[in-house]
Amino acid sequence: MRKYFGTDGIRRIANTELSPTLVYRVAKAGAYALSKQTDHTPTILIGRDTRISGTLIESAMTAGFLSYGANVISLGVIPTPGVAYLTKKLKVDASVVISASHNTYEFNGVKYFSNKGMKIPDELEEEIEEMMDSDELENNLTAVNDKIGVAEVRTDLLDEYVYFFRKNFEEEFENFNSEDFVVAIDTANGATSAVADKVFTALGIKHYIMNNTPNGVNINENCGSTHLDMLKKYVVKNNCNLGIAYDGDGDRCLAVDENGIEIDGDKLLAIISNYMKEKGTLKNNAIVATVMSNLGLKKYAESNNINLVQTKVGDRYVLEEMLKNGYNLGGEQSGHIIFLDYNPTGDGILTSLMLIRVMLEKQKKASELSKIIQIYPQILVNAKVSSDKKESYKDDVEIQNEINNLEKEFSGNGRVLIRPSGTEPLVRVMIEGEDQNYIKQKAENLAKLIERKLN
Repeated sequence: MRKYFGTDGIRRIANTELSPTLVYRVAKAGAYALSKQTDHTPTILIGRDTRISGTLIESAMTAGFLSYGANVISLGVIPTPGVAYLTKKLKVDASVVISASHNTYEFNGVKYFSNKGMKIPDELEEEIEEMMDSDELENNLTAVNDKIGVAEVRTDLLDEYVYFFRKNFEEEFENFNSEDFVVAIDTANGATSAVADKVFTALGIKHYIMNNTPNGVNINENCGSTHLDMLKKYVVKNNCNLGIAYDGDGDRCLAVDENGIEIDGDKLLAIISNYMKEKGTLKNNAIVATVMSNLGLKKYAESNNINLVQTKVGDRYVLEEMLKNGYNLGGEQSGHIIFLDYNPTGDGILTSLMLIRVMLEKQKKASELSKIIQIYPQILVNAKVSSDKKESYKDDVEIQNEINNLEKEFSGNGRVLIRPSGTEPLVRVMIEGEDQNYIKQKAENLAKLIERKLN
């Protein structure tokens, strides 16, 4: 088991578990691992979300990079996909995003991107971990004299990210009759607070912005893609055509139709893959999703002669499968959708614009488009266990017997999926079936059993 990295970088309570000392070491080790193949002084981008601990973590990160001898360009508050895009565009050696995504403000995290704007693979994270705990980190990887790195602040580069959307959508959206089309946008008081309004204004899309006044502690607080109630009510009350919700770092998007009904990542994949297939742009006639995707997505794909390829949970594994087999659309139920023709990471703003494109071109309501897929009731219950016990359910006979019984019961008409969280001290229990109340009871009972046996 890895010591620091989870499924989405390192994510911990800021300034305690994620201490400046730890951040300094992960920066220095990361600079070494990511740039050792280069023959020049490496340059690394840093972007962050709006958490109060962001500047603290960034300062420690910058110190680690400079101590190794890497140069730093600080982008300020910017969505994760904006950092990925600029990494490729500016041809720098690596980048890092300081964010804990959808978690509450007291958490923060560190996730690395390679020079191709992609999250680094497991093997490279393991190499960074090994170097972090090595004496070599201070003995042999410390720059001196004129080799010490320098840092500069380039918050103006956010405009390059805005231009990315203008370049890809501006001319097209001008041709649509969108006079009466209105979108409500929830930026979760996070990283998209700095850019969403600029993008939608530049594209001429009428919109209302909500939860875009970050104060360091209100990121994801009863808002954004993890808390849709406020957006649902707002869309219905103000007669909006669509509601859009991003997460804290802007790489996820969920939507709400005109009736206040949620459009999750599985629905988004169905709507957009159907459109891309019609246009002849769905490469290899396939969607890549994870094992957490709803059974409805599988049945949609089968009925539309689309190949559904499933991976383990984590957008990095979705991307790896896409790259390996030449697919260009993939994502997660959480709204982390990857359009590989545009950007090698999930992009909430891009996802919302792709959905709006389908709505405007087809002149259909979001509720009409959603009918293409039937979502099966799905219950997810978290069993709270200590981090070192997250895998122990596999060795407990009573827990395994109960899991096996449930799998037999739901075989053919649903499914059971148990997995340890990659970022939190939780074991996630997911059951799909036709009767929501029944599967809720079964999932809760199993979660209680896991907590009782492992704690």
